[in-house]
Amino acid sequence: MPAKKSFISKIEETILRFTKQDYMDSKEKVDYFLKNKSDDKPSEGIFKSFDFKGMDVFTFGDENAKSTILYIHGGAYVNQINYQHFLFCFLLSRKLDAYVLAPVYPLAPESSAKQSYDLITELYKRIIQRNNLILMGDSAGGGFVHSFCQYLKTVDLPQPNKIVTFSPWVDVSMSNPPYDSENDPILGEIGLKEIGKSWAGEWDTQDYRVSPLFGDNENLPDTLIFAGEDEIFYKDIKKYVESLEGDGVNVKLVTGPNLFHIYPLFPMPETLITLNEIKKDIID
Repeated sequence: MPAKKSFISKIEETILRFTKQDYMDSKEKVDYFLKNKSDDKPSEGIFKSFDFKGMDVFTFGDENAKSTILYIHGGAYVNQINYQHFLFCFLLSRKLDAYVLAPVYPLAPESSAKQSYDLITELYKRIIQRNNLILMGDSAGGGFVHSFCQYLKTVDLPQPNKIVTFSPWVDVSMSNPPYDSENDPILGEIGLKEIGKSWAGEWDTQDYRVSPLFGDNENLPDTLIFAGEDEIFYKDIKKYVESLEGDGVNVKLVTGPNLFHIYPLFPMPETLITLNEIKKDIID
């Protein structure tokens, strides 16, 4: 990754700072948000979807493609899949010759992690025999992917061929302060802590099923992680990569110098570099 970030990425970061959700930095506002949040659903728009046990699953690309990607979207476990995710999944399907499935899994505070585990597990069983199965996700969805693969070992289900995540949220307990909330244009420690409790539900926030940083990574598949050097999760992600290495996992961390949270999902030159990196290290 080039040491100097692109002009477009600077523009994107400026826009993000102006649109950062105020509940990320206020206990009062995040409590209000969680109390009053409605169970919104994405509109289908131009993308195909099918119903799976009451959960919509969007699909992108040719069902007979060389690879299959199960993509778990981000949004801090409270925000619904959006057109940024749709367009990125479409781009993945084209660039990587992949059939991409993106489930609209249950979110907090209406639901907790347990309900999503039940549905994603059943969906995973349905696609487990497909060619070159890759689990992929961004932010909260990336954290879910890492936890889910740890969980697969406990229910005797096979691992995917590869894991790819973008800025994964690996510790919803936010147990490694200080976190630089002020300089992160998207996320904040105060809001994340409260949302993490809501998502964990009856589980402890350091249960591996919601915080893979505390789980067992032994025998997990090859893993590729992208993270922005300036994002709030960066030090937790580095700690998790060290844990993966300690458990004998073949893992590669690609750092975006001076870049922000989930930077590969934005339309800028760094995104093309990311896709080429995935194709080189994971697909080829």
